[in-house]
Amino acid sequence: MLIRFFFFVFSLGFCQCDPHKNGNNKNHFARDRSPEQEIPVLCYHNIKSELDHHAPELTVTDSVFRIQIKMLADSGYHTVTADELYNYLTRGSALPSKPIMLSFDDSHEEHFSIADKEMKKYGFKGVFFVETIVINKPNYLTSQEIKTLADEGNTIACHTYDHPLVTRLKDDEWLKELDEPRKLLEKISGKVVDYFAYPYGAWNEQAIEELKKRGIKAAFQLSELQDPRDPLFTIRRIMVSDKWPMTKLNQEIHSAFNKKFLAYSRPK
Repeated sequence: MLIRFFFFVFSLGFCQCDPHKNGNNKNHFARDRSPEQEIPVLCYHNIKSELDHHAPELTVTDSVFRIQIKMLADSGYHTVTADELYNYLTRGSALPSKPIMLSFDDSHEEHFSIADKEMKKYGFKGVFFVETIVINKPNYLTSQEIKTLADEGNTIACHTYDHPLVTRLKDDEWLKELDEPRKLLEKISGKVVDYFAYPYGAWNEQAIEELKKRGIKAAFQLSELQDPRDPLFTIRRIMVSDKWPMTKLNQEIHSAFNKKFLAYSRPK
């Protein structure tokens, strides 16, 4: 999985295409925010004890991850769920002060054993984009872990069955890659699955139309420009690197999101 992701990224050359704090304290509303302003969304893949052979662009060590999460909490960030972000973008609903979304791709077991455990120290929630082919396989999330994440208030979302380029899918392939994985995740989690992340961050107009037809409410890419016609289906994220010091992470959050205003879309 890592090798193909890393190869794809570089072959296309796409470009960023303390416990006393309660991370979701709803008493801290950002009254001055406009729904036209992007909310920072971070994307994590591997979280390992050491980098070893894993690409640092797709991996953070567990020690770095713990420092990053503590930095976000100490800096006053509050995590938001996918529903909260969607309601903000479509209805202008209030969010906590300094909102941020933490997302996790590809169903790695450490998302439960490391990421979830660490986020709970600060009252943080995450959005977990699950690739269903690997559920219950060694080193990946189990059905019970997915259910626990959902029960804790995290968002369980779809990341296809086996991580294809959705820009190349034929009509009948969407059943395998979206409809069936979505039903499975809903059965496991006991929650409606409304959100989707594009494998490799790759999307096109045809993929967006397929997601809309199937009732997906919003979809997440990586860091290509958002489509002004379908901003809800091209929500931007940045991948977090192990090589970033805390100052770099903070700079990336601000430069990638806080100074950029984009179109948004209200449901009709």
